[in-house]
Amino acid sequence: MSAKGASSKPRKRDVDRLIATYVDRKDEFEYFRRQVADFFLISKRFNAPPLPLVHSVKSRLKDVVNLREKIVRKWADGPITPTNLFSRITDLGGVRVIHLYSQQFEAIHLAIVEHIQQNYWHLNEPPVAYSWDPEATGYFTRLGLKAETRDSYYTSIHYVVKPQPDAVLTCEIQVRTLFEEAWGEIDHALNYPEPTDLLACREQIRVLAKLASTGTRLADAIFATATDAGMRFTADG
Repeated sequence: MSAKGASSKPRKRDVDRLIATYVDRKDEFEYFRRQVADFFLISKRFNAPPLPLVHSVKSRLKDVVNLREKIVRKWADGPITPTNLFSRITDLGGVRVIHLYSQQFEAIHLAIVEHIQQNYWHLNEPPVAYSWDPEATGYFTRLGLKAETRDSYYTSIHYVVKPQPDAVLTCEIQVRTLFEEAWGEIDHALNYPEPTDLLACREQIRVLAKLASTGTRLADAIFATATDAGMRFTADG
């Protein structure tokens, strides 16, 4: 039996040790997560009227139960130790940035790139744009993003950033439209951590992904028409 096969399932004490390693540094991850979230929550470039670039921001630290499940899943790709835990699992801190329509993404992307170029953050790995839609994939590729397709119809752009080049602290930033967020929440409820066995649900989720894409495109068309007509959008409040 190969070494990989022999270690495909961790022992409980190994997982407990990894959980303890995370808990010992959880406050550091929380501090960095708040810094990342505040960049999108406070910066004027994302929140200026009449229509803010960012609709809403969600953020969290991975809880111990979900981390335990993820360690078990990822162990199949090789043992995880306290030394490599933070390089193997890079979404312990997560920030989700939601915008109304897809044409807002370029400005959000450029702001993230500028923040990195100014050394406030450093990329842990190249950002990836996940999409099943060829038109969207072409759009992301033109912006210089690595584009990947998932059979699940998952759609989102992922950045993994850290405060210093040699830091072990990381935070995953996900950027998606409001329609994509609605689809993602429904898909997550049914397909995470294990995919549903119900064929009808799987097929309906795929249909919903296409409807979400159609909704995003329609939103693009609505705002493009309004802009061409010189309409001033309504700001919150």
